[in-house]
Amino acid sequence: MLHCLTPPTELHGQQKGFECTLLPAQFLTTKEKFHGFVDSEWQSLKGENTNKNDKVEETKEASVEEPQAKKLKLEAEEKDKAGKQDGKRLRGQNKSRPHVKPTTYDEKRLCLFSLLQENRECTFGDKCHFHHDIAEYLATKPADIGESCYLYDTFGKCAFGVTCRYAKAHTTPDLKTMENAELIKTYEGRSTVKNSLSKDLQNSLRKRSQTNGYKFLLSAQRLICIHRYVMCREFLGGLKHFFTCLLCDQPQASPEKQPPVKTVGPLTDEDVIKLRPCEKKQVDFQDKLYLAPLTTCGNLPFRRVCKRFGADITCGEMAMCTNLLQGQQSEWALLKRHESEDVFGVQVEGCFPDTMTRVAELINNNTDVDFVDINSGCPIDLVYQKGGGCGLMTRTRKFEQIIKGMNYVLDVPLTVKIRTGVQEKSNIAHKLIPEMKNWGVSMITLHGRSREQRYTKLADWDYISTCSKLASPVPLFGNGDILSYEDAMKARETGVSGIMIARGALIKPWIFTEIKESRHWDISSSERLDVLRDFSNFGLEHWGSDTRGVEKTRTFMLEWLSFMCRYIPVGLLERVPQKINERPPYYMGRNYLESLMASQNVGDWVRISEMLLGPIPKNFNFLPKHKANAYK
Repeated sequence: MLHCLTPPTELHGQQKGFECTLLPAQFLTTKEKFHGFVDSEWQSLKGENTNKNDKVEETKEASVEEPQAKKLKLEAEEKDKAGKQDGKRLRGQNKSRPHVKPTTYDEKRLCLFSLLQENRECTFGDKCHFHHDIAEYLATKPADIGESCYLYDTFGKCAFGVTCRYAKAHTTPDLKTMENAELIKTYEGRSTVKNSLSKDLQNSLRKRSQTNGYKFLLSAQRLICIHRYVMCREFLGGLKHFFTCLLCDQPQASPEKQPPVKTVGPLTDEDVIKLRPCEKKQVDFQDKLYLAPLTTCGNLPFRRVCKRFGADITCGEMAMCTNLLQGQQSEWALLKRHESEDVFGVQVEGCFPDTMTRVAELINNNTDVDFVDINSGCPIDLVYQKGGGCGLMTRTRKFEQIIKGMNYVLDVPLTVKIRTGVQEKSNIAHKLIPEMKNWGVSMITLHGRSREQRYTKLADWDYISTCSKLASPVPLFGNGDILSYEDAMKARETGVSGIMIARGALIKPWIFTEIKESRHWDISSSERLDVLRDFSNFGLEHWGSDTRGVEKTRTFMLEWLSFMCRYIPVGLLERVPQKINERPPYYMGRNYLESLMASQNVGDWVRISEMLLGPIPKNFNFLPKHKANAYK
């Protein structure tokens, strides 16, 4: 069952009637004509002879309902008169979207002992829940997708054997897996992906005893210093209060001359032992294009696509520090780094100095990264209400302890990502940036919106310019509303050290090429399909070429297509460039594939995925993560 979704007719920060100036009249069409054309062309390409009943059912599935008109925000008095308003808003995340388990599309798999073909009996015997007869498994396995296997053609061997959805390319008639010795020798002793979680490290993290568990030596020293500092502060605060009360009735003495140098306390081991900034690994952040750490969509295959188009700096998806400390495999997967990522960092989120310091030491000792980033700009309620994300911007004492603690245990630069503030009309970043310079951050990224704004208004680049001057000599990257090289040029005029690109890279990952070559790229629909084909190949390499890996790759591709469909080809635009807050109207492309890629119906996104990853399973279900991309 598919959820069919439609685009919004009006978006925050977007004026009515912009469609008339965005595209020439000859390309514009109606909703009914657009979907009628796409559906009829798809049927003719597939060569399906459907009867009337099938057509009626498909029409119902692909039917598109416009969302209700957005209700105006009422003042307090008007709210009382109007009564209780409908609390549902078309923004935020689809928190109740269906959760798909890994076993949904491949319920009974082939036993690992049978897959390895080592003539060994399964140690679980009759209690094993998987197939042991390869012929029996192949009878229930879905049909192969294609004739050539990307893993076999690239590495000379497919680790998924007969379970691969492209198994015909490397399976002999007697069901043995073929190998290409020359290609295997090329990749011998070479690991293309780093930062995987080893079993020994996972076991040590899960053991709570001090003798067998993971030992955080530097973190323990730092936390002792923090504890002493807190105790001294409380003690001195008590003494100050005592003497203030004692001297209230005494005549005021002349103020003593202040010492010329401001002291911060006694000399401790921290001041003697800690790594000096000049001894840390240096990263050149100047004038770089930085691909933002994008939750869900910023996975390793997508980052590889962006690296091909010219992204200079990449960063893993946001990882929760508590999950990393518990050794969760799914969270550690967010730290993986491909060999093509020459400048790579990881982003962590947390709200307590002890856990953040420990996770920094853990990353420093067990991963290969060029920098570590603190996410203090996350607007999600779940994170903010616990004091993390944007909440750190208002908890400066905790924030200071986190930055100093992580800096103490890291051998690589520490960076911070922040927003303008929490409330919409109360910016606080300009107050926080001078403090962070003293705390020892190596680079600051500023998103030009507050937490309350989310994406409802344009980013404030004038404010980013002011903050970049305050941050000097620490590099400051600006982030917000970059969708063309012209936007990037205007952003660089504000004096920022570099540019971070988030949604712009999801809508058009070739934006990095456009910026570096200072041009608008009228990329064809076939070239865009090749980009998606590269992503599917990278996904099969990363998640696997069996049924589970194929469907996981498809899911992440559909998440990406929910952004990519907003792109309007340059050759169709009446006014160049397209702005990031402008959603396209219904329009016909220059060919069928271009029209199909312009559809904001999830059923059409699935059709694009079927061109690359074969037909979907019968029980397939998908709903985009963000409500801005999903209208039921």
